[in-house]
Order: sequence, then C-alpha cells, then structure tokens
Amino acid sequence: MTFFTDYAKEIFATGILIAVTISTRVIVTQIVRRYARKEHFLEHRTILIIKYIHLLTNILFIIGLFIVWGVKTDDIFLTVSSIATVIGVAMFAQWSILSNITSGVILFFSFPFKIGDSIKIHDKDFPIEAEIEDINAFHVSLKTKEGEKIIYPNNLLLQKGISIISAQFEDKEFFD
Repeated sequence: MTFFTDYAKEIFATGILIAVTISTRVIVTQIVRRYARKEHFLEHRTILIIKYIHLLTNILFIIGLFIVWGVKTDDIFLTVSSIATVIGVAMFAQWSILSNITSGVILFFSFPFKIGDSIKIHDKDFPIEAEIEDINAFHVSLKTKEGEKIIYPNNLLLQKGISIISAQFEDKEFFD
C-alpha cells in the first residue's frame, strides 16, 4: 500500500491526464467529422486526418506522463531529439516515402483535383491521360480509357504538370 500513498499525486494526475486525453480525442474527432460533412470531404480523407490528430494526441499524452512522473525535462528533450534523429536518418534513407506522405498532405489540403476528374499528366517519357479513382496518403489510383489501372506516386504528381480535362460530351443530334 505504500506505493499508492507515496505516489498519490502522480496517480491522480495520471487519471486526469487520461481523462483529458480521451475527451480531447472524442471532441476533436467530432469537430473534424462535423467540419468534413459541412465541407463535403471524403470519408477516407477525414479518417486520415483523425488518425494524424490521434497520433499527435498520443505523443502529447506520453510527454505529459513523463512530466507527471517526474522525468526531468532535459531527459525528455534528449530522448525525443535522439528518437527524432534516428527517425530522420531512417527517413532520409527512405526520402521517397516521406516525400509521398508530404505530397499526400499537400494534395489533401490544396484540392487541385478530386476523385472523378480526368487528368493529363505531362510527362515527356510516359504521358498519362486517366480518371482519378482514389487519392491516398502515398499514391493516386488512376484508370485509363482502356481500363488500365495506374498507381501514381503523390510526389511525382506534384512535380509534373497536370491538366484537368473537362468532361467531354458526345456529339448528339437534338430534335425539337
């Protein structure tokens, strides 16, 4: 029983931190979903943003736990900077993955095109004309007129020139 009496403040603060973290996640999720419905965002994009927010909330929760349980701030910063350095070196080795994730976030927020748009990618060696079927964190799924499915990386999509092709209507003869 001495553990509970010795660390009563820390246990109480941990309980409060857990309650605040859970309520923050629930409230922020509701706000994001409400905003997404209002702005007519696609469901999978909304889920992606919610996952990013939950990840940030979990990281803040862990840092809060360190502070509550008396880990020195210098030790926290040393640990976080060491982890960030290791991840940075690993990501530098995998820069294309980081580039695709960053491009996916840019595409998510800038909306230069949307699912269902027909686009033409101006690539000298491999020009593509296709319809956008899906936009993910790492790639865009395209479908050509011939039915070929193309998975195109987000970072290349931002590097190449893109034309959004307006809907082409068939020439029909109209009668009065």
